[in-house]
Amino acid sequence: MSAGRFGTRRALCHREPKAGQHTLRITIHEDREPIEITLEGRVAGPWVAELNRVWAETAPRLATRKLSLDLRNVTYADAGGKQVLRNIYAQTHPELVTSTPLTQYLAEEIRANATRRNEETDNADHS
Repeated sequence: MSAGRFGTRRALCHREPKAGQHTLRITIHEDREPIEITLEGRVAGPWVAELNRVWAETAPRLATRKLSLDLRNVTYADAGGKQVLRNIYAQTHPELVTSTPLTQYLAEEIRANATRRNEETDNADHS
């Protein structure tokens, strides 16, 4: 962690990519309200497991704080990446920050799938 003008943050990108393999940069700003997780790059392949691991470490520290998930610099998300993002959304209903048609579509897809899953759970509970 580094402390600077903007407070405490962690930037994670642990492995060097192999030739042709793209990376995912995960930055967590815990000194802000809401806590902000910024994703940059591809939420795909080995980076899905890394995002899942980082989320598992970060989630308990949220407590009652809100979460902001910055997707503005996401360039691609595979099925596994979308699943992790849906899980994060289902657990915390974060603000999804977007800026491009791709990231707006991704955010809509995450919200729609999480909403559909909640409705299915509610219907099963009332059966």
